[in-house]
Amino acid sequence: MSAPAGARAPFLVCRDPQAAPPALERCVAVIGNFDGVHRGHRAVLDKGLALAKRLSRPCAVLTFEPHPADFFAGRDVVFRLTPEPAKALILERLGLDGMIVLTFDARLARVSADDFIQDILVRRLGVSAVVVGFDFHFGQGRAGSPADLLEAGGKHGFAVEIVEKVRTDPQGSLEAVHSTAVRAALERGDVDQARRLLGRPWFVLGRVKHGRKLGRELGFPTANLTLDPSCRLRHGIYAVRLTVEGTQHRGVASFGRRPTFDDGAPLLETFVFDFDGDLYDRDVEVEFAGWIRSEEAFPDAASLVVQMRKDAEAARLMLAVS
Repeated sequence: MSAPAGARAPFLVCRDPQAAPPALERCVAVIGNFDGVHRGHRAVLDKGLALAKRLSRPCAVLTFEPHPADFFAGRDVVFRLTPEPAKALILERLGLDGMIVLTFDARLARVSADDFIQDILVRRLGVSAVVVGFDFHFGQGRAGSPADLLEAGGKHGFAVEIVEKVRTDPQGSLEAVHSTAVRAALERGDVDQARRLLGRPWFVLGRVKHGRKLGRELGFPTANLTLDPSCRLRHGIYAVRLTVEGTQHRGVASFGRRPTFDDGAPLLETFVFDFDGDLYDRDVEVEFAGWIRSEEAFPDAASLVVQMRKDAEAARLMLAVS
């Protein structure tokens, strides 16, 4: 069923399609990993959106999972800023129509640059245009270049736009904006710097799970999330905003191993201010607004509760001005 007149069609995520789904036929494909979808990525995405509007075509990101670096290493080596669901949500909010995900495995790693163009872009997806950054390479051994795409576009009848390095945006210089810098900021707990690099607060998605209910016993009931295994966010206490079913709430969160109690697996535990509903088994978004302190072990639960009250007050003050 098509969307009502004037309504936007639902954002579509499709994996390893053998043909473009109807909603993404003749799409403008913006190709890349786009982990973090940071300010530097926006130049490429904005170019794709503008081209799609001119051509009256849908706009989709063509991306890869797992991250190619993880595949070649044989293990998770990349701190994923935006695991697939988060990346899709950001792209939807930016106005794209969909995300095409190719499984990066041994078979795809062996695909030549020519076959990537002819089999994936032309035969399977039937793209009307391709947009990439100036440093994009593709195919086995990264042999394919932007120049190869331009030549292939002329041969196969699809438009190609190469986005040259963009040095500034409305928020200032882009010289230091890259995914590695965002990861380093989060590993330090510097969510303010991460926000400046991303152009928006960093957030995580997850379904609230049942825990040991230690927070409830201490007077601070929490919504608990297990984050992506690759996450290397610094363990500590953060001011956060939690969104559930479109409503945003303020809160304070601990990410870490709970050294006062069990020193277990890393867990994000969010205490939502002035909220008495049930969040168990609900999907939430947690946005990081500020750093408060490092995680630490306390001699007893009473000492921890005293500090938790201080943390909550610090978070309220921080969120009131941010």
